Amino acid sequence: MSIKQKNILVVDDEESIVEVIKAYLEKDGYYVYIAYDGRRALDIARSERLDFIVLDLMLPDVMGEDICKEIRSYSKVPILMLTAKVNEGDKINGLDSGADDYLIKPFSPKELLARIRAILRRTGNEDKSNLSFNNGDLQIDIDKMEIRKGNKNIELTSTEFKILALLATNKGRIFSREELINRVLGYDYEGYDRTIDTHIKNIRQKVESEGIKYIATVYGAGYKFLEG
Repeated sequence: MSIKQKNILVVDDEESIVEVIKAYLEKDGYYVYIAYDGRRALDIARSERLDFIVLDLMLPDVMGEDICKEIRSYSKVPILMLTAKVNEGDKINGLDSGADDYLIKPFSPKELLARIRAILRRTGNEDKSNLSFNNGDLQIDIDKMEIRKGNKNIELTSTEFKILALLATNKGRIFSREELINRVLGYDYEGYDRTIDTHIKNIRQKVESEGIKYIATVYGAGYKFLEG
């Protein structure tokens, strides 16, 4: 389900390769950021909460090893290197720079997907399906699409549940109305963006209570799930 999406950054200057990887990852439920050069990749890595990075070794501006070293200076996000090089020394250099795995072009998208899943399991970044907040006041079972408030089951519409789960699994991160629409309703949605406000209002009425707030409005920016 899309609400369980992990955020993956794909960095490669070959658009055709990026589009194939993106299609496979999105089909498997991941949310994909794209960068065609190293500087853009570093900007995204700094500003977004990423769960995985697919990084090409040969980029037009910054070498993949240098990008990997920079990211490793502040983050443990799993990184898989892609390269057309087959020299053993290049592979060793990539791994020494902090990469978790190394895949040589041309490669099977299915193998790439399998390696990503394996690394996420190994690093403990696999999806968490059960969330609990405020000492159990609010419980979210993502797999079963169930919500409990205290000892009561709460009925949310499918859209309300997806919005709440997306915010809760990314607590503290601000989502604009447009991003919530894209992530929950899809890029083809043609309705009014203020419909998100109505969904948020309904969610608040169902899961919040006096003194216990979960969703904050960030004026001019969007909504976020409170970290407390």
